[in-house]
Amino acid sequence: MNNKKISLIGVPMDLGQMRRGVDMGPSAIRYAGVVERLKNLDYDMEDLGDIEIDNSERETSSLKRGLRNLDAVCQASEKLANQVDQVISNERFPLVLGGDHSIAIGTLAGVAKHYENLGVIWYDAHGDLNTADTTPTGNIHGMPLAVSLGIGEESLTDIGGFTPKIKPENIVIIGARSLDDGEKELIKEKGIKVYTMHEIDRIGMTKVIEETIDYLKDRTDGVHLSLDLDGLDPLHAPGVGTPVNGGISYRESHLAMEMLEESKMVTSAEFVEVNPILDEKNKTAGVAVALMGSLFGEKLL
Repeated sequence: MNNKKISLIGVPMDLGQMRRGVDMGPSAIRYAGVVERLKNLDYDMEDLGDIEIDNSERETSSLKRGLRNLDAVCQASEKLANQVDQVISNERFPLVLGGDHSIAIGTLAGVAKHYENLGVIWYDAHGDLNTADTTPTGNIHGMPLAVSLGIGEESLTDIGGFTPKIKPENIVIIGARSLDDGEKELIKEKGIKVYTMHEIDRIGMTKVIEETIDYLKDRTDGVHLSLDLDGLDPLHAPGVGTPVNGGISYRESHLAMEMLEESKMVTSAEFVEVNPILDEKNKTAGVAVALMGSLFGEKLL
């Protein structure tokens, strides 16, 4: 967050899953005032608009190699990777607005080109570590972390022309409370650091973020924050496609963002899975913008 130049990239994509509406997430976040909020914090804001998404071949039932909308997701991911790569090359901070969580495939492909040991904080109710062999749905939004590790469908893992993008020892998952069996096995096999809701309840968010910062600070040369709004409890963020009860609170999330800002370690970020069709008066987009405020240094006093 030492970089005072931010470039917004919208990714209005709902191809990674089946519930419509999340493609309107970037518009909802803009409507909730993200540009004005960050300008008030003295950031040089550049809105690059939205990545063009091809919905012409959207598949709702048939799967290709066990995956839904594979070709369209690959196409969008390449576009996003190129845009993110260019933003970082221009020495600006990429802030990506989703869209479903499959967009992280493209984001991480663009970011990882610039780091030898990219760290990832995955703030999410889910692990997103499925593959075509383990997925119960065929939905690619449940796979971006596995893909970025180089695990899964080759056309996805090779986005950006290289694989893997990240190393398992450089990942911290925060807020997990819904993991499929295949994801649990992969977490154990790769030794991925995970703070489930049990750990958050037991030791508190302060300790979780302190440990996360300590864990990543010496092993990484940049840290990407991938924040899925379903990481929060549905009471605070109802407008998400796969809500899971018993999540992180609004205040805990602000604390997490505030502590990450103080660490100055986050070098790129994305906020995903805002679905205004499922929302209450744009509440979830408002939460996303408020959390961005904390991540970028907004203080009460």
